Amino acid sequence: MRVISGRQKGRILKAVPGESTRPTTDKVKESIFNIIGPYFQQGYGLDLFAGSGGLGIEGISRGLSKVIFVDRDAKAIQTIKKNIDLCGFQANAEVYKNDWKRALKAIIQRNIQFKVIWLDPPYHSDGYLAILEIISKHELLEKNGVVVCEHRKERELPATVHLLEKNKEEQYGTISISLYHRKDVEEEN
Repeated sequence: MRVISGRQKGRILKAVPGESTRPTTDKVKESIFNIIGPYFQQGYGLDLFAGSGGLGIEGISRGLSKVIFVDRDAKAIQTIKKNIDLCGFQANAEVYKNDWKRALKAIIQRNIQFKVIWLDPPYHSDGYLAILEIISKHELLEKNGVVVCEHRKERELPATVHLLEKNKEEQYGTISISLYHRKDVEEEN
């Protein structure tokens, strides 16, 4: 695993020890950022189920001003912190050991909106729909922001969830990436 582009291009990242996480491959990560970016002018990111933190770190490297990393696994949290230190991104990152429900409650109270939200829960999780509903109902996504969902290719995510609309789905081997944007933005255009 490495940082693909930006300020820390080529930096090797540590993986979470054990089998508890599955890191997004460099090929998939590069494809995601080519679709959603590839670079950013400031803005916040949320890396929910962050694992090693590779997606959020890539976002900072490509211009996001801050990323909030959330994972409930202690080994993942240690790895995220090591990777942030390796990249010198301490001022650009907040790291929380928490489950997604508590993390989203805290974020809602802070009234933060995100340019990018990455969702990569365990593949057996049924949380996608609930998480997308919370993101939509509490307007956690900026007007032109994007939610990036990584999931098994056999799992079909809905075309719309409240005010979020899936406008792209790409497949990479056994995984799919579904991208959601706010419908109200498309209706304005």
